[in-house]
Amino acid sequence: MRVLVLGGGVIGVTTAYYLAKQGYAVTVLERQAATAEETSFGNAGQISPGYASPWAAPHVPLAAIKWMLQQHAPLTIKLTKDPAQYLWMAKMLRQCTAGRYQINKARMVRLAEYSRDCLDELRSELGLAYEGRQLGGMQLFRSQQQLDAAAADIRILQQFGVPYQLLSPEQILQYEPGLAQSVTKLSGALRLPNDQTGDCNLFTKQLTERARELGVEFKFGQQVERLQIEGQQVTGVYANGQLLSADRYVVALGSYSPLLLKPLGIQLPVYPLKGYSLTLPIVQPEQAPEATVIDETYKVAITRFEQRIRVGGFAELSGYNLALNPERKASMSWVINDLYPGAGDLQQALFWTGLRPATPDGTPVIGATPYTNLLLNTGHGTLGWTMACGSAHYLADLMANRAPAIDTEGLSIFRYH
Repeated sequence: MRVLVLGGGVIGVTTAYYLAKQGYAVTVLERQAATAEETSFGNAGQISPGYASPWAAPHVPLAAIKWMLQQHAPLTIKLTKDPAQYLWMAKMLRQCTAGRYQINKARMVRLAEYSRDCLDELRSELGLAYEGRQLGGMQLFRSQQQLDAAAADIRILQQFGVPYQLLSPEQILQYEPGLAQSVTKLSGALRLPNDQTGDCNLFTKQLTERARELGVEFKFGQQVERLQIEGQQVTGVYANGQLLSADRYVVALGSYSPLLLKPLGIQLPVYPLKGYSLTLPIVQPEQAPEATVIDETYKVAITRFEQRIRVGGFAELSGYNLALNPERKASMSWVINDLYPGAGDLQQALFWTGLRPATPDGTPVIGATPYTNLLLNTGHGTLGWTMACGSAHYLADLMANRAPAIDTEGLSIFRYH
């Protein structure tokens, strides 16, 4: 059976690999000259199932108003003329209740924990080396209020058997000695020992080569234009003016997925959540992070690679806008200097931005559509790499009519209807 996977980011490549492993003849269409050149290129570098949480939380509507006046606001909204932006915002607001937050976080943790296990298997089986570290991750709290609010998330971690540690400021230094100069600014931390780090771009490119060894064909420079439909089936995809056909089709185009699906009458509630990163060389290794820390106040992640530090975060709801905002660079520079002063050389920092495909409820959209041979794997938001392997394995099982290893509840597009 022939499968066309549309999109060559970390989601598309992992999908292609798992499908090929099950015996499908897979072709990947990617508009860039190589895989992982857009959203998967410069992400925060964290595999963080324990931190998997939706942006839609009970405190967000009020916090968003306060963030409008905050210098280093984790979320900013720039209104556009795009009606889809307003519809997405309205749907997100409806998810900002305590009950919906619990449901959505539980779905995300279920998928993310499974995905981390799949990644562990892949790394061991294929010998992948992507500057990975399996040293856990840490959520840093600057106030007692943040520390107290973590209780709701901890209940969900307990529900799924996810190990965690609540740390005092003194205990934080056992795992992150580089915070010695700034630990007095912290009230405590939530440590997630099973979280990991690494370079998503490097991982994706290595997996691309392993997929090729399984027979996956990668076609680059392919601008996917539209899908051809007959009845309830897709009969082909137009790319660069040519019609390509297969038996099944998987849309893994990230933020651009809803634009392709809208002419088919599929209303996919995915909208770009713009994020940023800085990558800087380490100049003081003893003052650098050991793994990943997440500053809960600013929603900024700081990750240690072998010779580099990756600072990633912030969310802008501003449409399909890839302009680099110098204010975000200044904010990330401030956060890294505030927590790890002198650890990296900011003068040599690479400044990057990408569009993260976000759903209103935080959970990705994986599985069937109203068209019998069209499937989706998109909407992973800020947790694309965290959820990539599990999402791809899950989708491959669905396509092969095998029972997935995790509960299917709430993962398909039909949860919105």
